[in-house]
Amino acid sequence: MNFFNDSTQVRYFLLLLLVFCSQAIGAQDLSELYEKVNPSVVVILTEEKSLQQVGGYSQIVSSEGLGSGFLISKTQILTAAHVVDVAERVLVQFHDGEIIGATVTSSFDEPDIALITLAFPKKDAQVVTLGDSDTIKIGEQVFVVGAPFGLAHSLSSGYISGRIKNKKSQNPFTNSEYLQTDAAINTGNSGGPMFNLKGEVVGIVSHIKTITGGFQGIGFAATANIAKELLLKRTIPWSGAEFFPLSKDASKLLNVPQNNGLLVQRVVRSSPYGKLGLRGGTVKATINKTEILLGGDVILAINGIRFEMTDEALKKLGDYAASVKPEAPIVLEVLREGKIISLSN
Repeated sequence: MNFFNDSTQVRYFLLLLLVFCSQAIGAQDLSELYEKVNPSVVVILTEEKSLQQVGGYSQIVSSEGLGSGFLISKTQILTAAHVVDVAERVLVQFHDGEIIGATVTSSFDEPDIALITLAFPKKDAQVVTLGDSDTIKIGEQVFVVGAPFGLAHSLSSGYISGRIKNKKSQNPFTNSEYLQTDAAINTGNSGGPMFNLKGEVVGIVSHIKTITGGFQGIGFAATANIAKELLLKRTIPWSGAEFFPLSKDASKLLNVPQNNGLLVQRVVRSSPYGKLGLRGGTVKATINKTEILLGGDVILAINGIRFEMTDEALKKLGDYAASVKPEAPIVLEVLREGKIISLSN
């Protein structure tokens, strides 16, 4: 039988040809987009201090970290908060191999986003545009560029699988919005950009859900719009400390003289809170299956605003922090070894 005499077979052949051509064109477009945006993607190298068990004793040791980020101006880079939040040193490596030091400007743990500033402007900087993440739909194709396992400027592609939104409250500390994707994400991708097919950044890579530790098809990126809202429209200065919010029950357990407090975990020595003399934890413990550090200061109030785990109190703290200048006075009321003391600059 002649293949082309059967109209059904002809239609099937043409359909296969159309699919093949569309895939080839799509791959070509993605390759061109990658070449266009790749120079804006950076590798972030960090050094942190952490408490580890060494020979049966707890010691503060240095550890190196790795993440990704992207340029939004000649001096500013967006990344994930957990990449830089308690980093003692931050270095940014560019596509051309140049390395420039940076400092953290602002960060938010809940949506996992951070803004860092270069020590000096990047020459011939190639920046990217933050797109409107509200317009992206489930099923749209996206691609991620980053440094998984240190393999710099690696590309993975996939689709938007879902959207997770928690923007009911008005305080900036618990608001979050994530895009779910099946684009491959692994260690080192954190903080890297998620692009739409216009070459706009619609997300900042955050984390994955995994059982084995490797990528299993479920990854999350904080939306570009929440980054615009929290990091660019009204910047809350970086404190340089990692906290564990204490519930009412946990506060009673630790003899905290109020319903809530911020238990200090780690503090960057050169940060604003580090310069105040704030102390981090020294003993590992577990509360409700969450590993924490005990023995550090508990923050009770910041510049007279008492810490409470309510939207009203957190909004008040956020509004105040967004309104003060970087060199403004800071007064912390903290509980240290059973005594209430004040720390100020």
